[in-house]
Amino acid sequence: MHFTIFADGGSRGNPGPAGSGAIVRNGAGDAVLTVSHYIGTTTNNVAEYKAVIFALVGLAEYLGADASSAQVEVFMDSKLVVEQMSGNWKIKHPNMKPLAAEAMRAMREFASVTFAHVPREKNKDADALANEAMDRGA
Repeated sequence: MHFTIFADGGSRGNPGPAGSGAIVRNGAGDAVLTVSHYIGTTTNNVAEYKAVIFALVGLAEYLGADASSAQVEVFMDSKLVVEQMSGNWKIKHPNMKPLAAEAMRAMREFASVTFAHVPREKNKDADALANEAMDRGA
């Protein structure tokens, strides 16, 4: 079983009103889950991490016991989150450490989770969901 997650987060101001969005697709390319959460006033980096967490937790709930055999690819335009979650960059900021730990716990539900950076243009669906969340919170 293979799934892809396109995740994005943003804030209007940094910090400012923030939202997280993600779309999860199965191997056939069908959307099985969408995420769009207003998360209050915070930074864009927190919103990016939250998008990944919401998507991974949601997918694990959707799959139930089958999650342990699923391979997941996460695509984001946040180089910071991709590099930190891939283990290539250290997590220095104290606010990011608990979020990264939460994401790592969520990753353990699956057979494998990989992260890849994509240009912003290729992440428009997740960006739209994050912006919808910010609009709802405004």
